[in-house]
Amino acid sequence: MAVKKRNTKKFSIVNEYKKSWEYIKNSRKFIYIAVGIFFFFVLVGLFIPAPGFLYSQLMTFIKNLLAETKDMSQLQLISYIISNNVKSTFLGIFLGIFLGIFPLMSTIANGYVLGFVSLLSINNGGILQLWRLLPHGIFEMPAMFISLGLGLKLGVFPFQKNKIKSFQEYLLNSLRVFFFVVVPLLLIAGIIEGTLMILVK
Repeated sequence: MAVKKRNTKKFSIVNEYKKSWEYIKNSRKFIYIAVGIFFFFVLVGLFIPAPGFLYSQLMTFIKNLLAETKDMSQLQLISYIISNNVKSTFLGIFLGIFLGIFPLMSTIANGYVLGFVSLLSINNGGILQLWRLLPHGIFEMPAMFISLGLGLKLGVFPFQKNKIKSFQEYLLNSLRVFFFVVVPLLLIAGIIEGTLMILVK
């Protein structure tokens, strides 16, 4: 009597990583949408003065953030940055379940805040101050765009023919990308950003 062989595939980090990038490639339209919306609102924040109430809220947010991180050591700062970024990118993907509303709003908010902060930097130290912001985003921004784009894609599953299958496929692949691409990018970004913030204190 023939014994059936079990169809067991060994877990491979290399294969999971390849699958992650393949899904990113297949989802590039949604990622490009996130990039486009983000930079549109960067320009809005940069060239259109914030209304009084919004300006006040953003300045309070920035001051509280600076006060919270003021006395942190390098290790604490790196850990704080990584933790916040990992949480926000995970929510950017997972909360896309609700028709992509959260990642859309997060894209708008992040873009506007960057434009607002860029304008403050220019007003305080000239346009060359923008170069100081560049190292902070080399790894963090791609991770953010990927997560927000995948969150937007996850939000369209109710409009697919096979809703359950589409949901399972989008969610599984998005989580794979999160762990194998987004998190490593955020670890590198956190180390760079935390180190630079300590150096300029």
